[in-house]
Amino acid sequence: MSHTWYHHLFVALLALLTLPAHAALPIEHWTHVSGARVYLVSSAAIPMLDVQIDVDGGSRRDPASQAGLASVSADLLSGGVAAHEGQSALDENQLSEAWIDLGAQFGANAGSDRLSLTLRTLTEPALLEAAVALAARQMAAPAWPDAVWQRDRQRAVAALKEAENRPATHANRAFARAVYGDHPYGQEATEATLGRITVDHMRAFYRRHAATCRARVSLVGAVDRASAERIVNRLMAALQPNGCEALTEVPEVQPLASALEQRLPFDAAQAQVLVGQPGHRRSDPDFFPLFVGNHILGGGGFVSRLTTEVREKRGLSYSVYSYFSPGLHAGAFQMGLTTRPDQADQALGVVRDVVRQFVQQGPSEAELKSAQDFLVNGFALRFDSNRKLLDNVTNIAWNGLPLDYLDTWTQQVSKVTVADIRRAFQRVLHPDRMVTVVVGEGR
Repeated sequence: MSHTWYHHLFVALLALLTLPAHAALPIEHWTHVSGARVYLVSSAAIPMLDVQIDVDGGSRRDPASQAGLASVSADLLSGGVAAHEGQSALDENQLSEAWIDLGAQFGANAGSDRLSLTLRTLTEPALLEAAVALAARQMAAPAWPDAVWQRDRQRAVAALKEAENRPATHANRAFARAVYGDHPYGQEATEATLGRITVDHMRAFYRRHAATCRARVSLVGAVDRASAERIVNRLMAALQPNGCEALTEVPEVQPLASALEQRLPFDAAQAQVLVGQPGHRRSDPDFFPLFVGNHILGGGGFVSRLTTEVREKRGLSYSVYSYFSPGLHAGAFQMGLTTRPDQADQALGVVRDVVRQFVQQGPSEAELKSAQDFLVNGFALRFDSNRKLLDNVTNIAWNGLPLDYLDTWTQQVSKVTVADIRRAFQRVLHPDRMVTVVVGEGR
């Protein structure tokens, strides 16, 4: 089984790498009778199938007193399955062995906005049928074993305590709290919040949020429309009993009223410096100007303006970056670096000057052309594997993007102008109202 799996994987990747760089990606889309919205990219050249089911069950749905609930609920889905429809129960080891025997993988994870269930399998008919059946069984009847949760909770608490020894932990925590305030995006699991979570809370969370009516199902691989419909029927039937109760509205992230600076002492060889603010939602109409502009500012690695000014000209840090993290709500815009404690103020001053000037003036025409060439020429690498293809399709599905989004992506990047970037950055970023966190200045 293992040899066959790797042989097919090699053939699949070889087939992908021989595709034209800008090949169109036809996406079939329909609404399942359950209300789930389905997106399919059928490719006979890839002898595998990736499936992802996304539901509105990310950490933004965690009660503040039980921060971490979405994440641990997703993790415990691998803890075993209960007896169901005449089939005997499987503990976590038996379930893991069943997936290994199939040469397939099933997992769950929770991000800020969504809970994702993922299946990867070869498409040989018997293997595909068995993998879909086991995935449906795991989705329909998670065991929620308390003994496994007690063990996992102890491990999670130990990991949290170990993380307290790292200055980045304190910097990220203070930054998130300052940027998001009391918005769920800023919540963080702690020993106390994990201690308030029981398997009954997980069971209720899963039943509430893993609802077919809000599901987005993405399939990429060697299945046609008819096969995809059968697979979706089987998987949605597993979730159908969960119902579809209304969910409360999550408030928006509030803009910062003024600048905020926090300096936290920490005995470390390097100081952690973070600067930023609430950014933009994924649905922002200026997504492409902000995306291209950030590549120039600090997202382009060694060719970014921040790297030029902080690293190349002054040698203040090995690495400096910036990024937006847009979601259903305004995710953070963040700039960050590590530096010697005695250089923290100088590095911070350079970062502030760079972002201020960039917001006021935008990039040069030469910077814009270089960024556009890099992004357009590297576009094919965004879907040069089945997993990357799936990630792109789920992005379209979850964010309600046009079905031709990937076909027009390079055009959207190429048509961005300096004026577009300057206008978008002036609207979204406010250098005089940013959060600054410095951890580890003194030793």
